[in-house]
Amino acid sequence: MNIYVGNLPYNVVEEDLREIFEEYGEVASVKIISDKLTGRSKGFGFVEMDNDLEAKKAIDELNNAEISGRNIKVNESRPKSNDSRGGGNRRSGGGGGFNRGGRY
Repeated sequence: MNIYVGNLPYNVVEEDLREIFEEYGEVASVKIISDKLTGRSKGFGFVEMDNDLEAKKAIDELNNAEISGRNIKVNESRPKSNDSRGGGNRRSGGGGGFNRGGRY
């Protein structure tokens, strides 16, 4: 199961996150997302656990847990949606501003 972990303190590294989740079972992988330019953590990451029962227990017990003064958010990761919401593409029409009937 892929687990989303949000509101992480910026000083938490992948090994820290692995140790926290290993208390609940075997951890297949850990990835903290970082800014491509600065390399600084974006404050969230993902933990992969193969055993769903262990993963659910980790989610239940770690959601809202405090790490370095911050309450982390832990839940099952959902796949990215491919819906058409968000970021408009001006080349495909729409979004054109105010039309004064060609007077200006």
